[in-house]
Order: sequence, then structure tokens, then C-alpha cells
Amino acid sequence: MRKPLGRVRPVRSLLAVGCGALPALAFPAPGLWWWAYVCLAPWLLLVRTAPGARRAALDGWCGGVGFLLAVHHWLLPSVHVFLLVMAVLLGLLWAPWGVLVRALLGGVPTPARAAVALCAVPSGWLLIELVRSWEGLGGPWGLLGASQWEVPAALRLASVGGVWLVSLLVVAVNTAVVLLLAVPGLRAVGVAGLAACALVAGTAAWGVAPPRPSGAVRVAMVQPGVHGGPEGAERRLDRAAELTRGLAGQRLDLVVWGESGVGRDPAGDPALTARLTALARTVDAPLLVNVDARRADRPGIYKSALLFAPDRPTGDRYDKMRLVPFGEYVPARELLGWATAVGKAAEEDRRRGKAPVVMELPGAGRPAVGPLVCFESAFPDMGRRLARDGADVIVVQSSTSTFQGSWAPAQHASLAALRAAETGRPVVHATLTGVSAAYGPDGLRVGPPVGTDASTAVVRELPLSGTTTAYVRWGDWPLYGACLVVGAVCAAAGAGALRRPAPGRPGRRARTGRG
Repeated sequence: MRKPLGRVRPVRSLLAVGCGALPALAFPAPGLWWWAYVCLAPWLLLVRTAPGARRAALDGWCGGVGFLLAVHHWLLPSVHVFLLVMAVLLGLLWAPWGVLVRALLGGVPTPARAAVALCAVPSGWLLIELVRSWEGLGGPWGLLGASQWEVPAALRLASVGGVWLVSLLVVAVNTAVVLLLAVPGLRAVGVAGLAACALVAGTAAWGVAPPRPSGAVRVAMVQPGVHGGPEGAERRLDRAAELTRGLAGQRLDLVVWGESGVGRDPAGDPALTARLTALARTVDAPLLVNVDARRADRPGIYKSALLFAPDRPTGDRYDKMRLVPFGEYVPARELLGWATAVGKAAEEDRRRGKAPVVMELPGAGRPAVGPLVCFESAFPDMGRRLARDGADVIVVQSSTSTFQGSWAPAQHASLAALRAAETGRPVVHATLTGVSAAYGPDGLRVGPPVGTDASTAVVRELPLSGTTTAYVRWGDWPLYGACLVVGAVCAAAGAGALRRPAPGRPGRRARTGRG
């Protein structure tokens, strides 16, 4: 006896939400990287059995909601109800993908349709990642390829096509697994798909040479830790200064402080400027600090990276360009300003910088540094731009104090591995509090990470490289390829729809009375 439709649909929708949440286990902190290659299979299997295109779209939407809630669950204490609103709205991006999955994998597909699915289903997923990577929609956090940050073969793949190419491969493997499981007659196509993915990964692992080393750089990361209360900013500054003085005599090329380590603009505070310059002189190395304050020379609050030489401020300054929605500004504040009353939204919008900056470190033989601030390390194009502009080292200044004890600090630190592999440049991820880590130009971590509970300074010697990776040279070519594939599939579907007779109208044979 069939169940009433009204009772079946909510169960299926909840199942779709659960299936969509499964990929979160592949990201830190669980870190089950291998799970990424099968995590989409339950969702794909569900969508392909949808009785119609509308149900497939709903399965895609519900799965997208589950994915976003799971990958961003650590935002709940900060944004409260906005997390659900965000998931419901952005989850709509997966509705067309659900229709695409059912059209190509539903029923008993032909070998040709299955082969197209191996290209089109991953391409559709990649376009979703592209759209939601826009800063105003939350940025590229939780890209499926980012789950492979500690897999050497995936890092080599990222040097060719960025994190986008890794995402493409991961979804292609999931699609091939579904063909193996659900369509016995097409197992040969599934095996061929897996073999092709293995060939691509193997070619990247053994055929793409790692960046050639060309010297080394010694960088200190200063992590003062959590200091709350009304005097927290001054205590953080004092602790960072104490840890910095302890680095004297270690032959450093650069000392890096985390995000918001300084709460006043040194340009308007001569005493603070003198103090930071004296610290650089103590360690005989440039000091890169991060200021979260009103600028002395223009209105508004900026988050800025400032460089101090042992004898003077260098004048080099980078103002953060991409801001965190709600955390650092409220989109459409006239309409959504009430968010400050229910969550930890910014009371006043930060101002944006205008362009990236590459800083030449003072001193003979020292490399050029390209700074990024916190959230910006999630964007592949920003690291690529710095490498093209001449940066020898990319430095990320971060703080995850709001999310201590959650998955966020480990996930954030892992993004630096992808940026290193993509650019062929070492990346330093230094936090005020969080997980501090350093990665070589091949994307592999150098030395152990510094955990969220630490208040310390560590030194890492990182290899330099002048190699120009394929990703730096060619950019986001996997995204362009995905657009072509999905466009071709849509054009073919549209042409097929035009060739079919309209409902209720007889075909040619019926009209002529033949046969």
C-alpha cells in the first residue's frame, strides 16, 4: 500500500539534507580526506531516483542546505538565525544541479549519457562553487577540493588548475562510483571514469615537477593568544611584544604578528611607532603587524598590514580588500542593520583597501612579501595576483578568537596549503589566536602547527622558489571549461526539446496517415 504523498516528501527532503551534510566530514577537524571521494554518492543516488525534474530540484536544494549548514555550523554562535537564512537561500544554487544529475544519471542512462555525466555533473558542481565564492555570498569557504589540502597528489593538481581542478576531480570520482553502484550495465563506464581520474591524479603527482628551491627565508610567527576584557587589546600587544623580544639573535628575515594585534593606528601615535620600531631593532628583522583601527589620515576603520624596519617605519601598508559579511560589515545595513542586535555583527562597517601590495623587505637578500588578511586566504585569485606581482612569500595575518574550540581554526589554516601549492610560493599563516602554520612552495607543511591554546612564538625556515606554476600562468581555466561543458549540455537539451512535437500534436507519420 502506497504512503500518502504528503508523508513521503518531508522524509525524502530530510534525507536529502542529511546526504548533503556528509561532505563536511572530509574537512578539518575530522579531516577524513579520503571520504571526499565517496561523500556525494548518497546524495547523487537519491537525486537520480527523483520521479520528476521538480523533485530532483528540491532534492538538490535540500542537499545544498544540508551542505552549507554542516560546513558552516561553527558560525551559529555569531550569526544565529542568519545561518539558516543563508543556507536556505544559497542552497537554491544546487536546485539546477539536481535537475542536471537526474537528467544524466536517472533511469538507465545510455553509455553516451553516462560518459557525458562524468564531465557535466562535476562541471555543474564547479559552477556552484564559483557563484558562492563571491565575497558578498560568504566567499569560497568549503570548496570540496580544499578538503585535499594534505594530499601531495592533490597539491600538485592544484598547481596546475587551482583548487577548482581538485574539486572537479573529486566530484568526477563520486559520479563514477554512482555508475558502478547504481547501473550494473554501465560499470565499464564507471571503471573508465575512475581510471581517467587516476590517470589525471597520477600525471599530476609524477609528471608535474615540484617548485625548484632557490634559497630560504626564516620567518617567526608570534601568537599571543586570547586576552579578553576591556584591557584585552593592550594585554595582547604587551604579550606579543614580550614574545617578539624573546626572538632576538635568531637570524630572522621577518617577524609576523596576527590579525588585529594592534588596536591603534601607529601613524597617529608616535609612541606606538617608536615601540614597534624598537621591537624590530631588537630582533634585527622587519616586523609585520596588523592594525584594526581608525586611520589617522582618512575617515573610517581599516584592517591593515604595516611593515616596520629596525630603523624606521617603511611606509608600506596594505588595507584589507575583501571583508567578511556581517563580521566586518553588514550588507544593505539599512535593511539588515537589526542583525547587530541578534548576533555578533559589525557595529560599524570596515573600509576596503583599493589594491594588493607587495612589500620589499629591507636588508640585502631578503624576499618580497605579499600580505593577506584573514578571510582573504580563502580566495585563490588573491594569492595568484600576489605571485604575479612579484611576491616571494605570501603572509596571512589571521585571528579566529570568535571560533575557538570549533572546526574553523583548523579549516582556515589548511587553506594556506592550497594557496602555496597554487602559487609555488611559501605561505605563512600567523594568527593572533587560532592555528598558526607554515607551508613550503609545494604546499606541504613545514614544522608542526601551533594550536589554539598556545601563547608562543615559533620560527620556521621555508624554502623559496621562483617557479611559475601553471595556475599562476593560466589562471582559472577549469572554470572556463566547466562553463563550456554545462553550456553544451544545456544547448543539446534545448535542441532536443525543440525537435520533440508539442503535447497533443501528432507527429509527421500520424499527420500523413502513413504506417
